[in-house]
Amino acid sequence: MKTAIIYKSIHHGNTKKIAEVMANTLDADLFDLKDFNQDMIKEYDLIGFGSGKYFLRPHKKLRKFVEELDNVEGKKAFIFSTSGDGKPMGWLEKKLSGKGFNILGEFYCKGFDTYLTARIIYRGGLNKGRPDEEDFKNAENFANKIKEKIN
Repeated sequence: MKTAIIYKSIHHGNTKKIAEVMANTLDADLFDLKDFNQDMIKEYDLIGFGSGKYFLRPHKKLRKFVEELDNVEGKKAFIFSTSGDGKPMGWLEKKLSGKGFNILGEFYCKGFDTYLTARIIYRGGLNKGRPDEEDFKNAENFANKIKEKIN
């Protein structure tokens, strides 16, 4: 199964680090969103979509990309995110499902966050040192579970 992982990672590279672990585990082609276009979706059977989380949603460029996607049938997808709160991002699953993707799972973990109030309230940021080795292991385990679902 040909796999691509598309990510948008801005502030500290948190999401990129998780994307790299998953790409290695899944033997996937890894793309920064700026290097991927809608036509490339046709080349892949499984696509991972990842971003930092901003006010409960993915980065605005990933949102725009997903909103502009054509409907697909028979494509599998998974979602991953990093954020200050380390909680899931329901927006992306809803949008991708609406485009015809079969969502196989979602991974999320805490990431170093210096966005707006986190920088001020937490004196320099929230979750320093995250994602860490445990987060990387959890990302690898998640990717292995995705492998099991597609085989």
